[in-house]
Amino acid sequence: MTNRVLLVDGMALLFRHFYATSLHQQFMYNSQGVPTNGIQGFIRHIYTAIHDVKPTHVAVCWDMGQSTFRNDMFDGYKQNRQAPPDELIPQFDYVKEISQQLGFVNIGVNNYEADDVIGSLAKQYSEHSDVYIITGDKDILQCINPNVEVWLIKKGFSIYNRYTLARFKEEYGLEPLQLIDIKAFMGDTADGYPGVKGIGEKTAIKLIQQYQSVENVIEHIDDLTPGQQKKINDNIDNLHLSKRLAEIYTDVPLDSDALFNDMTYAHSLNDILSICNEHELYVSGKYLASNF
Repeated sequence: MTNRVLLVDGMALLFRHFYATSLHQQFMYNSQGVPTNGIQGFIRHIYTAIHDVKPTHVAVCWDMGQSTFRNDMFDGYKQNRQAPPDELIPQFDYVKEISQQLGFVNIGVNNYEADDVIGSLAKQYSEHSDVYIITGDKDILQCINPNVEVWLIKKGFSIYNRYTLARFKEEYGLEPLQLIDIKAFMGDTADGYPGVKGIGEKTAIKLIQQYQSVENVIEHIDDLTPGQQKKINDNIDNLHLSKRLAEIYTDVPLDSDALFNDMTYAHSLNDILSICNEHELYVSGKYLASNF
C-alpha cells in the first residue's frame, strides 16, 4: 500500500479559525482565562483533513519566529504585518503543546518558514509516497508534482480548493514551479515584496506562458510593448529580488527518514476526546464526537 503523508501548515489553521471567531468576540476562554478559539478550530480542521485524506503519516509544520533568511535578503519582508492580537498570542505555544499531546509531530526550523519545511518534506516524501498539503497559502502550489496535492482551506472545515498537477496545468497553463516567475512579476503585498509595479497576475501569467521564465522575458524584452519594457527596466532589481523571495526553499536541513518514522499516524477517538476534555476544548470534542 502506498503511504499517504499529510503535511499541515499549523499557523494557517490557527490563524484562519482565530480570526473567523474573533470577529464576533468568541474567544472561548478556558477556566484559566486562556483563549482557545484558534486552537479549537485547528483541532476540528486537522481531524477533518485526516478523515478526508486517511493518511498513514502526519506532521504539523510551524513558523518559528518573524525573522528568516528572507529578511536577510530584504529588510521589508513581511514587515507590513500587524502585531497579533493579545488573545492570539498565548495560543501559539499552547496549540503546539496540544498538537504534540494528540500525537502529531511538530516540525519547525529556525531561520525558515513553515512553507520551506513543507516544501522540503514534500520533495523528499513524494519520491515514495502520496503527499497532501493542507494550507491557506497559494505560494505552496509551486510544490505540486505528480505525487503532491495541495488542499487550500476555505470557509468551513471540510471544503477545500484541491489542486493536483493536472488541475494546476489546466488553470494556469504552466508548470507549478513557474508560479515563482509569476510571483516575481506580481510581487506579494501580504509578504511585502514589490515585484514589478504595474504588472499584475494576468499580465504575469501571459508573459510566463509565452516566455517560460523571468530570465527569458528579459532576454526578449525588445519584443514586449514599450510600456512593459519600461516597467521591467525600471524595476529590474526588484524583479530579481522578488523571484528569490517567492521561491520556497526545498532543502531545509531535516532528518526526513527519522521524521517519517515518527510521523506514523494512529489514533483513538476516545483518547482524542479525553485530551479535548482535559484542556476544556469542549466545542472541538463535541464536533469530533458527532462527526467521527
